[in-house]
Amino acid sequence: MNQLDSFSTRQAIVRKVNGFTSSTFPDVLSVEEPLEIRIRYGAGTARVQKSISVTMRTPGADADLALGFLFTEGIITSAGQVKNISHAGMECAAQKENIIEVALAETFMPNLMQSDRNFYTTSSCGVCGKGSIQSIRTVSPFQHLRKPPLVLDAAVLYTLPEKLSAAQSGFAATGGIHASGLFTADGTLLILKEDVGRHNALDKLIGSALNGQRLPLDQHILLLSGRASFELIQKAAMAGISVIAAIGAPSSLAVDLAIEFDITLFGFLKQSRFNIYHLSNHISIPALYEDQN
Repeated sequence: MNQLDSFSTRQAIVRKVNGFTSSTFPDVLSVEEPLEIRIRYGAGTARVQKSISVTMRTPGADADLALGFLFTEGIITSAGQVKNISHAGMECAAQKENIIEVALAETFMPNLMQSDRNFYTTSSCGVCGKGSIQSIRTVSPFQHLRKPPLVLDAAVLYTLPEKLSAAQSGFAATGGIHASGLFTADGTLLILKEDVGRHNALDKLIGSALNGQRLPLDQHILLLSGRASFELIQKAAMAGISVIAAIGAPSSLAVDLAIEFDITLFGFLKQSRFNIYHLSNHISIPALYEDQN
């Protein structure tokens, strides 16, 4: 079994909803954890260590990821400029291998012109699994506000993917674009934004809502056209969104963050079924009943 097989998934117990019946079911989540990429360069005693980026990834093939990142960012131009690549996991209390250091050849000076862009920054042990939620997350201005009760109808939820798809002019034209849609509890589409980047699509939606003085979005449903990642949950939390539905799967860290922010999170939303990964106490779905079998 390789590293990706060993560490790329995590089991979870979820509520599967089929029609109006829900039942507890074991599920498998794709693991999402941060990886800090550091480089070490220079000659002799003048060698310098620099943190280049923190990127969210599925554990496995970290050396390839770091090497590819440095190359595509223009920091290195060939594999021969790299002396060795190793994890620095022992720096973390959890001893997870979430820090990787690329030691460059002493005769090579990296191009760092691109390394100070808007990457996540971190210090010391800030990327230890769940600890990353504390060290990387942005603090929402709405996280301490009392969330008003919200009643959802499963029948309405089932209509949302089709409504989103019907409104996606970009996807209809290209077949390769992500969307974020903001709906009212009764299923009315208020805002739809598309982009080749799922994070950009959500940023556009939140920007539009901010410009329209709609924040916080605690009485709305956010629908994501793909999977739910850590960054998307983080962005939604910033806007005070309390219900997120994804047509795809959530990652492990997305579920952890949804629980911490008490955001209701649905995944695999289809025409007649979805999974509940977290259900806030202020959210109710009256028509659902538990399968006792």
